[in-house]
Amino acid sequence: MTAVPAAPAPPPRTPPPPAPPPRARRSALTLALAGLAVSLAATPAAADSSACTHHFSGPQICIRLEGQGGRNAVTGIWTNPPREVTSRAVSLFRNGQLIDTATATRSGKALTYTWPAEDAGTDTELCVKFRGSKRMACQTTR
Repeated sequence: MTAVPAAPAPPPRTPPPPAPPPRARRSALTLALAGLAVSLAATPAAADSSACTHHFSGPQICIRLEGQGGRNAVTGIWTNPPREVTSRAVSLFRNGQLIDTATATRSGKALTYTWPAEDAGTDTELCVKFRGSKRMACQTTR
């Protein structure tokens, strides 16, 4: 019978490094809290948002704002048009006033049209309405 070699002895334990002095911990905490305060105070990078009509039957109309603050590109979307509809007039309203009418075209299953970015200001209600629909989707700029 052969002898099994003994397992090597574990390496000696080294003590943990000493804790940083209280002043260093306090400085690190102060720096972390200052960084958090700056990040919370920063304005958002973008104000992209969307809204849709919430009716279970009939046209589902949506508006999408892409931009920052009061400067946004506006997209009108009809998500569920009949298959045979390939284009339809869509109107853009600002605070209830007609601004423009354009032709939305089919993109996949939806009809869409995007107006280029323009400064509408903040707290401005922008709405889109498709010809033949009583429904209007609206979103307020921030």
